[in-house]
Amino acid sequence: MATSSHKRHLAKTITWRMVGTLDTIVLSWIITGNPLTGLKIGGAEVVTKMILYYLHERVWFNIGIKESRKRHLFKTFTWRAIGTLDTFLLSWYISGSPLTGLQIGVAEVVTKMILYYFHERTWYKINFGLEQRRKKKSWKETS
Repeated sequence: MATSSHKRHLAKTITWRMVGTLDTIVLSWIITGNPLTGLKIGGAEVVTKMILYYLHERVWFNIGIKESRKRHLFKTFTWRAIGTLDTFLLSWYISGSPLTGLQIGVAEVVTKMILYYFHERTWYKINFGLEQRRKKKSWKETS
């Protein structure tokens, strides 16, 4: 089970980073008016966010909160707090402007929370890396 959960968390990390990076690039481009700045910020986030997201997944895997929509909402808010802080700091550093960093970070709060919630709901329906749930489901299907 532990190896499967690691594979699942890595797969979720990669799929979320693809969605999140695209969102960051587009928002940064719109806010700064410079596609290169958007690409720089999005590129920098690939590394920081994958590490932070993986650690976030591992923590939530070990928290004893029952699978539910509430859990997905709590995960959404905790991840968004971590992600926004990271985006703000990277955007400030890359653009040289704390105001630009703040604008990009604030814009992401809305778009990323919506995207993350649907990413979580989608992964909740996927059995990849969840041997227990897969076994229960296939037992129910044969009954």
